[in-house]
Amino acid sequence: MWTILVQIFPYAVAFTIPLLITALGGLFSERSGVVNIGLEGLMVVGSFGGALAIAKLQPAFPNGAVWIGIMVAMLTGAVFSLLHAFASINLSANQVISGTAINMLAGALTVFLARNITGSGNIRIASGLPRMDIPVLSSVPIVGKLFFTQTYPSTWLVLIILAISWYVLYQTAFGLRLRACGEHPHAADSAGVNVFRVRYLAVMLSGAFAGLGGVIILITYSGEFTGSVSGLGFLALASLIFGQWKPLGILGATFFFGFASTIANVSQVMPALASIPSVILKVFPYVVTLMALIVFSKSTQAPRAAGEPFEHGKR
Repeated sequence: MWTILVQIFPYAVAFTIPLLITALGGLFSERSGVVNIGLEGLMVVGSFGGALAIAKLQPAFPNGAVWIGIMVAMLTGAVFSLLHAFASINLSANQVISGTAINMLAGALTVFLARNITGSGNIRIASGLPRMDIPVLSSVPIVGKLFFTQTYPSTWLVLIILAISWYVLYQTAFGLRLRACGEHPHAADSAGVNVFRVRYLAVMLSGAFAGLGGVIILITYSGEFTGSVSGLGFLALASLIFGQWKPLGILGATFFFGFASTIANVSQVMPALASIPSVILKVFPYVVTLMALIVFSKSTQAPRAAGEPFEHGKR
């Protein structure tokens, strides 16, 4: 059993990381008062931008192309999220409909561009990020085998972003203003906070983080842009709700999904799970999420002003 756990744990972490960073993006957006269900589309756009940059630059810059692709993916996601920000903040449009439009537009637009650029709807990269063992720490008994063996550099990048996000949200003036805009935007406005600016920054952060999540899938276990991220954006949104709009809660929720999905994917080669139909294991995390949302629906505390358009001067 220990051997099996050691074997599948790195894959569970690799699956968790893009979910985690995308859910963190949703956290910033919804904490500011803007519901962003367009995370799926923003992941697709980020994956497309990163794949295109890496594919074009990798022949000339084999070592640095992946990191350039990561930056391009974040920039692409941030710029594309401006569509949602403009519709939700300036036009006071329904944020759910705007997010749905982002999802529909992203998939169609990126596949159209990919077909015109490469002749097919896919963009394949030559290589992604290599796995590595962390020196010294990988030799620590138990913990070293689980957390510091065969890890991707992107894993540690996202965990650093998680720690910074927690600090920014709860220990800085910007974090206080952002949370105030999601709870009592008119009170924040009366205190001199530019609610429009804060919400724009939050939505752009959500786009950048979702774009990063999309390109991490590409450079770790996918290796090819296909115009889809298999619903991981919606799973990240569920993790955001399941994690109660808190960074550490989101970490726990996304790891649960990552571990459960990894077990479902490798169940056929695990004797202990081979007798269980794979479809049951694949739907297990989603069923548990629905049950948890039902059980804890009364205690769920979303930002009070999430989804509500803000009008300056209105009380």
